[in-house]
Amino acid sequence: DQCYAGMGYNLLLDLPNVAVLRNFSDAILLGFIKDLPVNQKRNFGFGLGRGYGTNSYYSNIGTSENNGVITYEIVSNDDFDRSKFETHAIEFPFEIRWRNSTPDDYKFWRIYGGIKASYLFSRRSKLVSSLGNQSFQNPDIARWQYGAILSFGYNTWNLQFYYALNSLLEEAQLNAVPIEIKPLTVGLIFYVL
Repeated sequence: DQCYAGMGYNLLLDLPNVAVLRNFSDAILLGFIKDLPVNQKRNFGFGLGRGYGTNSYYSNIGTSENNGVITYEIVSNDDFDRSKFETHAIEFPFEIRWRNSTPDDYKFWRIYGGIKASYLFSRRSKLVSSLGNQSFQNPDIARWQYGAILSFGYNTWNLQFYYALNSLLEEAQLNAVPIEIKPLTVGLIFYVL
């Protein structure tokens, strides 16, 4: 059984041509994974867990809401301070786990890979501009996110990568073209026995 905590940097892949990342897009996660060894040495097995994650994605894609209609546009650097998508989620990681541990050595190398599904219980868009602030719950942000995860490292210090397999946004369009951005997160994850 392991508790974990992590932090990372979010990139957005497949941005529209005129869109760019801005500011520091952060990811924070913490949770618990049940370790399920399948061999006698207990160095290979599966992990099934549950956790919490929050993510911010900053770009120059401005989002506004008027009478229930959500619109997206590219805003110029002179017109705004920040624009972001923000999510809070319950996460469900499933990992295939290998480590070179022994029954009495808790410092070891590990490689964990798998998938993670996330249920977003809060999905917000925020635009801070010279005209004021607008923040609202954004139903265009996909309620379910899922992707591939890979963690590797030594002892408590580990690198982790998350690659989304579905788009962050559903039914969102910029100039009549679907916005199909996918998050890629690179960060550190700390496992505590």
